[in-house]
Amino acid sequence: MQFSFSEDQIAIRDAITRLCEDFDAEYWLEGDNTGRFPQDFVDAICAGGWFGIAMPEAYGGSGLGITEASIMMQAVAESGAGMSGASAIHLNIFGLNPVVVFGSEEQKQRWLPPLIRGEDSACFGVTEPNAGLDTTSLQVRAERSGDGYLITGQKHWTSMAQRANKVLLLARTTPRDEVKRKTEGLSLFYTDLNRDYAEVHEIPKMGRKAIDSNAVFYDAMPVPQEDLIGEEGKGFHYILHGLNPERILIAAEAVGLGRAALRRACEYARERVVFGRPIGMNQGIQHPLARNWMELEAANLMTFNAASRYDNGEDCGAEANAAKFLAAEAGFHACEQAVLTHGGMGYAREYHVERYLREMMIPRIAPVSREMILNYIGERVLDLPRSF
Repeated sequence: MQFSFSEDQIAIRDAITRLCEDFDAEYWLEGDNTGRFPQDFVDAICAGGWFGIAMPEAYGGSGLGITEASIMMQAVAESGAGMSGASAIHLNIFGLNPVVVFGSEEQKQRWLPPLIRGEDSACFGVTEPNAGLDTTSLQVRAERSGDGYLITGQKHWTSMAQRANKVLLLARTTPRDEVKRKTEGLSLFYTDLNRDYAEVHEIPKMGRKAIDSNAVFYDAMPVPQEDLIGEEGKGFHYILHGLNPERILIAAEAVGLGRAALRRACEYARERVVFGRPIGMNQGIQHPLARNWMELEAANLMTFNAASRYDNGEDCGAEANAAKFLAAEAGFHACEQAVLTHGGMGYAREYHVERYLREMMIPRIAPVSREMILNYIGERVLDLPRSF
C-alpha cells in the first residue's frame, strides 16, 4: 500500500492550492452572506481544464482517477473554500460517471465535452421528500409518450437547479407494484432542465448559501428517448455504480474543510493572549486540537485507501463508506473545536470558523446518513443480520 503521493499528484495539489489563493476567506464570506454564486471561481477551475480530471481523454478529459479528483477536491476545501467551493464544481468532476460507464458512444460525445468545457451546468435529481434514503420508493414518474417520456413529480434537495441547464434524473418507468424486485423499474436520464415544465423553488438552509438547493416540481416535462442512459428500468443499478466514488470525494472534502478549521484554530491559539500567555500553551486548548489532527489524518488514510482500491478496480464499498463516516466525524470535531478555541469570537462571522461548522453538517448528513453507513458495515463487513 502506498502512503505517499507521486510527484504528479503533488503537482495537482499544489496547482489547485495556487489557484485557490486568488479566492480568499473574504471572498467566501461574502458569498455566504449574500448568496452570490462563485462563478469566477468556477470559471478559473474550468479555464485550468480541471473539470475533466477524471473524465476519459477521448472526450476532452485528463483520464485520471478518483485519487487525483479527491486530491483536487480536498485542496479546494482545505483552501478555506469549504463546501461552498467544493459543491460549486462537484457534479462537473464526477457526476456524469453513469454516462461514462453506461452511456452510448453517441451520448458520451454529445454530453461529456460540453460539461468539461463548462458550457453545460448540471444538477442531480434523485432525492424526493417522501423517499429520503429509500431510493427504491421514488415516486417521480417517467411515462411513455410518443418517442420519449413525460416526467412528473417532485424532487427535493436538487443543488444548482437555479442555474443548471441539464439534469441527471432518476425516475420510475414501471410502477413499483409491477416489478419483481424493488430495485427494478427505475430509469436514469440526462436531459435538458426545461423550465417550461419544471418549477424550481430554492430551499432556505443552514449553510452554503452561495450554492442553491431546491425543490423541483416536474409537470409532464418531455424527455426524448435518446436521453435515456442505458436500459429502461436499470437506473438504480447505474446510480449505485457511482456511490463509492461520491463517498470518497465527500470524504476528501470533509478532511480538507476540517484541516482549514484546524489551521485557523491553531493560528488563533498561538496569537490570543489571556492571563499573560498564549491560550495555546494551555493543555485544555492544545490537547483537543492535537486529537483533531490525529482524527483527520486517520480519516485521510482511509479516504485515499478507498480511492486507491477504486482506481485499481478492487472492491471498496466498506472502505468508501468508512472513509465518508470517519472524515465527516473528524471534520465536524475539528470545526466544532475551532469555534470553541475562538471562544466568543468563534461565533462571529468575521473569524470564518462558524461558517465551517455549518458547512461541515453537509458531509455528516449527505449523501448518506451515518446510521446507514453503520448498517452497511454491520451487515456487509461484520456479517450481522440486516437491521432495516
